This record gives sequence, structure tokens and C-alpha cells, in this order.
Amino acid sequence: MMRETTVFGPIFSRRLGSSLGINLLPQQGKVCNFDCVYCECGWNKDGLEDTLLPTAEDVRAALSQKLSQCVASGIPIDSITFSGDGEPTLNPAFPEIIDLTLELRDRYYPQAKVSVLSNATRAGQEGIFQALRKVDNAILKLDAPTEAQVALVNKPVGKYRVEDVVNAMLRFEGDFVLQTMFLRGPGWATEDWVEPWMEIVRRVRPRTVMVYTIDRETPMKGLGKYTEEEMRHLVQPLLDEGFNVQIKG
Repeated sequence: MMRETTVFGPIFSRRLGSSLGINLLPQQGKVCNFDCVYCECGWNKDGLEDTLLPTAEDVRAALSQKLSQCVASGIPIDSITFSGDGEPTLNPAFPEIIDLTLELRDRYYPQAKVSVLSNATRAGQEGIFQALRKVDNAILKLDAPTEAQVALVNKPVGKYRVEDVVNAMLRFEGDFVLQTMFLRGPGWATEDWVEPWMEIVRRVRPRTVMVYTIDRETPMKGLGKYTEEEMRHLVQPLLDEGFNVQIKG
């Protein structure tokens, strides 16, 4: 079960290279409006011991210190990445923190990208949307094409409609990355959902599609992963149509 400090790494990411992480959630807990069966942070119920969210000034101080240390040590950073222990847009200071992160990136590592890993549930809120439009990589999740299937994989807390997420994605006019987890669970498999999922991809037309599979221990036992070859076969129609699909085993 991972628990991250406010600024952590850099670590090597399969998708983003040398990635310096920013966790806008509690350092000893988890705050998320999903409870994904594959989450490396564990179940939500196991992360309740800490509910303190970092403020914008907390992030500024921690990020400035870490970036200056990395510069002094000659450590490369490809991406400054908002991930951490849950959904980063749940932090009420998220828009302000994006602005200060861009400012510090420009000062210390102007070549680095700023990336946000989000489940896209709040991307339709104006302040969140505008903040996500400012970053280099808005990486928005859609693991399944229907509410019933999302309930199996992501177990949303509260109301969730696929169409709301799709409409939020459409506002990006293709300037975002769609991220989807491919896995097999008890009684279901991503391969059974691929056709309607690809129809959504064709609607929202992201600049990049990231498909990946489990790489670490998961809170739900018995989940199955896919090989890169299996995932490539499943998304071959999108590749044939010219979509930029990144496949990570």
C-alpha cells in the first residue's frame, strides 16, 4: 500500500519517464471518489487515518525545495506529475496549485512537462477544467464504457455518469490523454467492453490513448493482467484508424 509525501521522487514512470510526483492528498491516508479494485494505494477504508490536505503554500514550499535540490544534484525531470494517494482534483486549492506549479516549473525545469492523472469525475467543473487546460498532459481516466462496468472496476463514491465524463472530455477538443486500465476480474474482462469503449474514443478523439495493465499488488485479489500483445490486438482498430495508442504492459 503506497503512501506518498506531498512531493516525492523523481521515480521512473512507464508512461512519463523521470517523474517528480505531487500528492495533493493526506500523507498518511487516502482521499478518492473512486475505490478502484486495482489501486496501488489500497481500499479507501484502509486510508482513513489521515485527512489533512496540503495547502497551496505547503505545496509551494515542498516543491520549490525539491526542485532546487534536483537542479543542484543534476537530476533529470521529464514530468512534474500530480498523482498521489487518490484523486488530486479533490483538493480545493487545485487550480491555485496548478498555477504555482507552472511558475516553479518554468523557473527550475522549463523543459519538463506538467501532468495530471485524474479520474475525470470533476473535469466538467469550470475551475477544474480551466486548470487542466493549462497543463501539458491532462491524463483523464475512462476504464469502462457503461456505469455498470465502471461500478465493477472503479466503484465510484456518489453519482457517476459516463456521459458526464464524455461531455467533459469533449470540451478539451482532443487536447488530452485518455487513460484506460485493461484487466480481468471475477466474471468480467476488459476485452468484452472494447467495442463500446472504442466508440467513446472515436467520439472524444484524444491526442493520445494510454492503455495499460496491472503492474503492482492490487487490493482485490484474483485480478488478471493482459500482455502487450493482447492489448495491441484489442486496440488494433484504433491503430488502423490512425489513433496514437501507447500500450504499456
